[in-house]
Amino acid sequence: MTTAKKTACVEIGKIPIALSTSDQRFLDLLRQRYAGFLSSSQPEFELEFELLHPGSASDDDVRVRREGEDWLIRRGDFSARWDPRSGRGTVRQNANPYSLDSVLRILHSLILADRGGFLLHSASAVLDGKAYLFSGVSGAGKTTITRLAPPDSTLLTDEISYLRPGKAGSARDGYVAFGTPFAGELARPGENCIAPVAGLFFLKQGPDNCIDRLASAEAIRRLMRNILFFAEDHGLVEKLLATACNFVGQVPIYELTFYPSGRVWEDIRNFQGVHQHA
Repeated sequence: MTTAKKTACVEIGKIPIALSTSDQRFLDLLRQRYAGFLSSSQPEFELEFELLHPGSASDDDVRVRREGEDWLIRRGDFSARWDPRSGRGTVRQNANPYSLDSVLRILHSLILADRGGFLLHSASAVLDGKAYLFSGVSGAGKTTITRLAPPDSTLLTDEISYLRPGKAGSARDGYVAFGTPFAGELARPGENCIAPVAGLFFLKQGPDNCIDRLASAEAIRRLMRNILFFAEDHGLVEKLLATACNFVGQVPIYELTFYPSGRVWEDIRNFQGVHQHA
């Protein structure tokens, strides 16, 4: 007797994806993990899960490549096949939430690449109705700066920022940032909300706070280095480069040298009035 599939719809970045499984415990786990992002919207895409033996997430490198029109996604703890034409895919994975997070991040990175958006290795928070992004190498201070955020700010993510073109889906309308459930060191999901992007700050820690405007070429170089993208596909990489150029043309990009105290957020709040170097 075939066990009936049960479905939960998870909507991140206004892209609803149905996740179906016959395992009630796994369904309960994903509903709990994505509680703030469950949706009753009509799904655009669907993933059907087949669970393997219990196991932890893998440190292996992920491989994402095309086979005909399908995408094949593989790591030590999961394998997936997704058809972007039908929007349907199947996933075989260990029964743990970290593998599921990875599958969803990779799928969203593929979808966004075709829609002029991207996932960025950065923290982001909303202050005074605008989103501020903080990127950098490991240890640069992304978690530190989110911990220092004032009480009237809203955390979107401390790990992976979700970025799409603005109102009309065009980069000419600027970019917006969405909250995500993908938590980093804070172990706290972001809020399910959206805000226009006011600026991107590449972080480094120092003895005082200083904000310097980056030249376009340097901003594009740093941005491309921090975009999350795994696919072995030259065409999508070219699209991402074009998107990065558009983003830099629309959003001011800075280097923020900061001392870890609450005062840095006053400088961020007033960054347009801070002396900046072109």
